[in-house]
Amino acid sequence: MAPVEPQALRIEVLFSPAARAVWSRIVTLSAGATVGQALQASGLLQEHPRAASCALALWGRNCGADALLRDGDRIEVLRELTADPKESRRLRYRGQPARRAARRAAAGAADSAAEALSGSPTR
Repeated sequence: MAPVEPQALRIEVLFSPAARAVWSRIVTLSAGATVGQALQASGLLQEHPRAASCALALWGRNCGADALLRDGDRIEVLRELTADPKESRRLRYRGQPARRAARRAAAGAADSAAEALSGSPTR
């Protein structure tokens, strides 16, 4: 019986160096390869040195550079957030008083129209 050769793994490595920009490579590695080995083989760390300090994920789940890979895995190199999402939402909300007032007025007009049609208050 012939010896079984280790299966080759086909891995996709993704990185977004800036908003709306995606760097993507597909690498082929031997079975038993790790996330760190895939990053080295992809050339990402040579093209984008700051990616070395970023968090890593396999299919959106955090992992380390020593995580073992399976065929078809997708490695995502996660850059740091430039703004706190909660704070950004608060600022957007505060910056739209005219829009909020218009929505309240439209909701009030709709309630008034419903009252007029039904003859009774809607609340």
